[in-house]
Order: sequence, then C-alpha cells, then structure tokens
Amino acid sequence: MTFDDILNRFKSSGVTVAGKKVKFDFGDAGKIFLDGVANAVSQDDVAADTTIKVKLDDFVAMAQGALDPTSAFMQGKLKVEGDMGVAMQLQSVMAKLRG
Repeated sequence: MTFDDILNRFKSSGVTVAGKKVKFDFGDAGKIFLDGVANAVSQDDVAADTTIKVKLDDFVAMAQGALDPTSAFMQGKLKVEGDMGVAMQLQSVMAKLRG
C-alpha cells in the first residue's frame, strides 16, 4: 500500500472524525488531512486538532492489522500531538481502511 493508495482510500470512503480536524504526518512521504468540519480529505499541511506522526510503513502495518496502534504508540512508532480523545476515535478510521 502506497501513500497514494491510502489517500485514495480515505477520499473514496469519506473517512473523517465528525467535527474534528486530523492530520496524518508521514514525514517525507506526505501528509493527509481529514477535515471532519468540512467533511473533506486533502494533502493540506494545516493546523489540526490532532496530528498523528508515524512512518508510512508503520501506518500500513496498522491499516492491515499487522501492528496494533496501542503497541505502536507505546513503542514510540506513533506519536500523537493535540487532542488524545480524537486519536482514540481513529480506530473506526483504521477499520474502514482495511476495507
């Protein structure tokens, strides 16, 4: 799964967290912004309620169910900046990515 695959899955499924803005920061691989206020998905690098910093490979492993998000967080593979409550709501987002 590539960055473009992930972006397209987010866009095609309309996945957002209602009323919240979430940014996935994959470093040099890019960023995906889920705008739950405007109900839109983009590559904008703008302020978010919650920013998830994770390597693309680790995100793919989480999306495929091979890496538990809690374990990734505890191991420092996933970092959360901002509202942790919003981050907890992302389990449903990951489930939709698995298809």
